[in-house]
Amino acid sequence: FFQRTLTAVRSWFTQFGWPRGQNPISIPYSLRRDVSIVQLTVPQEKIFKRKLDRDKGFYEMILHLNGQPIPGISATQSLPLDPVERMFQLHWQHSELLSFLKSQGASLSHVMPEFLLEPEDYKMWAECFTSEGRRGSMRSSGKLSGRHFFVLKDRAFETMSKRAWTDVLLQIYKVLVLPRVSFRVVPDPSSLESLPNMPRIKSEPLSSNIYSRYERVILIWLNKNYEKNRKIVWKDSQKGGIPPTRWIVNFDQDLLDGLVLAAQVAAYCPYLMPTHFIRMYTDPKTHEQFLHNCLILVKALRAVNLNMGIKV
Repeated sequence: FFQRTLTAVRSWFTQFGWPRGQNPISIPYSLRRDVSIVQLTVPQEKIFKRKLDRDKGFYEMILHLNGQPIPGISATQSLPLDPVERMFQLHWQHSELLSFLKSQGASLSHVMPEFLLEPEDYKMWAECFTSEGRRGSMRSSGKLSGRHFFVLKDRAFETMSKRAWTDVLLQIYKVLVLPRVSFRVVPDPSSLESLPNMPRIKSEPLSSNIYSRYERVILIWLNKNYEKNRKIVWKDSQKGGIPPTRWIVNFDQDLLDGLVLAAQVAAYCPYLMPTHFIRMYTDPKTHEQFLHNCLILVKALRAVNLNMGIKV
């Protein structure tokens, strides 16, 4: 499950997270590396094999998705040359990132700033805590607070780091991308009540403890498009006639047979109906029929250049 989630997150941010086209990322490796590269003068850069592309750094992605930088952190932040000072600045930047995201509503209380560091920096951070002399001097200088901590071994740290960066990206999507969804994509949400046998999904903030307001707006959009288009998309169906009315209340079980997503695609690309969608099973019962429908849906997405590596 976590690997599938990571793959989906990596695919979305690779294709849509950057201001100038695609930028392949690996979680956590490329993200940790990009925020850790020291930006040097031109003569100093010659001794390094890789320079950070100013348009493809992690904080450049944040700037692109948020519309403005995180307070106090520039998209082209410079780092000290001294390894210890550099580690502390990175730790501070990660702390500011987490604080900013949590202030926007992100659920990241389980992610510590040190989990976002490179392994070498994490070891340095851990050494600062486990060395009694250095720990005392750090606390006296105010650089480390007296919070609880635990030191991870190499393999455990890599596992934790991968999970932490995945969760950070998921929460970035939640608080910086989903809020772009507005009722403008659903001109009249209350009109669902006028559709036969179609209960209304409320969009008020406290009406669900599972989905955010923005996710419920998307559910409204799914319901409205499906109910509006099912009789149009499958009026000439070759495999079962017009599908029945349904109430779409989640993003997993209710989308498994491909029909709901096909109705959304058909609303914007009606020319796919005679070439693809009329061949879908409109009342699928078996795993083979579900697979058949999803094959057609993926082929339809590829036909309009939405080839995002989606597995059937």
